[in-house]
Amino acid sequence: MRLHLHEWGDPDWPSLVCLHGVTSYGGRFHRLADRLSTRFHVLAPDLRGHGLSEWEPPWTIETQLADVLETVAVDRGVWLGHSFGGRLVAELAARDPDRVERLVLLDPALQVPAHVAFDMAELERQEASFDSVEEAVQARYDSGRVLLAPRELLLEDEAAHLERGRDGRLRYRYCKSAVVASWSEMAVAPPAPARIPTLLVLGELSWLVLDDHIEPYRNALGDLLEIVYVPGGHTVFWDALGETTEALDRFLG
Repeated sequence: MRLHLHEWGDPDWPSLVCLHGVTSYGGRFHRLADRLSTRFHVLAPDLRGHGLSEWEPPWTIETQLADVLETVAVDRGVWLGHSFGGRLVAELAARDPDRVERLVLLDPALQVPAHVAFDMAELERQEASFDSVEEAVQARYDSGRVLLAPRELLLEDEAAHLERGRDGRLRYRYCKSAVVASWSEMAVAPPAPARIPTLLVLGELSWLVLDDHIEPYRNALGDLLEIVYVPGGHTVFWDALGETTEALDRFLG
């Protein structure tokens, strides 16, 4: 299935493909793209079940990757993923390493413990709607998922991802069933790391990435691996936008 695609930069420049996490959408990468699109053609699809892409199942890793490859048609480039998107690009690198010149993992959900995946899937089944964008942003802070991001940044991003339903309330533009299925996929053991130059950007206070997930990359990649810790939590391009973009600039040369 062809996905809705966000693009920045000249199509003749080297490709940088960005895959978002669950409950998000490709447009969330716009601040990173604003900086990197001066030398890359940045492509960020809305994954199946998210944003303006179609929402029907199946919502497996295999189907998500097939959708992305059908949409972006990149023979070789830089692949970047945040959270579930990090798991997807790690899968791609393991299956088709010739397609991946460099790999960027932003606080990736390489594997989520089964009990955590269960709790997150159950939480996702609850109704979540808001009277205003301000209420949605405050809910982000109250949940502890956003720690340091400026309120103005979140207000802009959330306004673009919320839509008003027939009942007059705002909801995020994604399919809850797709997100529940994706939490199940993240509980499955990940592939072995591909021997590709890899940047890991990890939130110092993130709840997601465990040392057990990082150690296989250290052992397998050695000098091919760069690890950068940035302030804040899981959503590093919100809590630590400056530090994250600086790490990307250095890594991509």
